[in-house]
Parts: sequence; structure tokens; C-alpha cells
Amino acid sequence: MEVSKADISAGIKRQIASDRKKSSDKKFHVSYRGKDLALDLVKVHDDRLSSLGGGKYFACVDMKATDGIIYDIDFFMAGEPGSMRVTETSVHKINGKPLYNWKEEGGVWKRVRVS
Repeated sequence: MEVSKADISAGIKRQIASDRKKSSDKKFHVSYRGKDLALDLVKVHDDRLSSLGGGKYFACVDMKATDGIIYDIDFFMAGEPGSMRVTETSVHKINGKPLYNWKEEGGVWKRVRVS
């Protein structure tokens, strides 16, 4: 069965909600360069849900820190339709400035350095 964009989006939203429930401040936490970021969900970019090949997927999610900085977090996922799970998170952009970029090669997306 093919994983749909709705499966990926639902998996991300489930993960964020689950992590927020467990957190004492009800925020989603991501580690970035040794710093703990406490974040609130702004938007899942449903238009940017993509396959990485090999049953792995990613999506961009905008999240806002308590200091007002907007972080674009890439969520990497794996699993079957209806039970997608987040396997990794990565800070992709800070206030719109990319730390790395994506390039499509043969229908599969790969991370590339910012030039």
C-alpha cells in the first residue's frame, strides 16, 4: 500500500501532540546545537510532504519558539499507512534562512549543502 500525504501529516501531528502531552510545559522539544528548543506548532506544510525512498518520508513543519523565532523543522518518518512514526527531526531553517537544502533526483529527495 502506498503512503499518502495525509498519512505523513497525521503521523507528524500525532507525534507532536504526544510529545507535548508528556512535556511539563506542553511544548514540543527539539535539540539544536546543544540547546533545547521549546516549540509550538504553527503549520505542517502538507504541500511539502515527500518520499526519500526506501519507505522513508519527510515533511517541513513551521514551529515557533517562546522568543518568537520561527524554526522550520524537517520530520523524517517511516512506517505503514495509518501508523507512520517519526524517526528523526532536524532544524532546516531559522527565520526562513536554510541550514541545508533539498534536491530531487529521480523522484527521491536528497539533502544538499547550502551554497
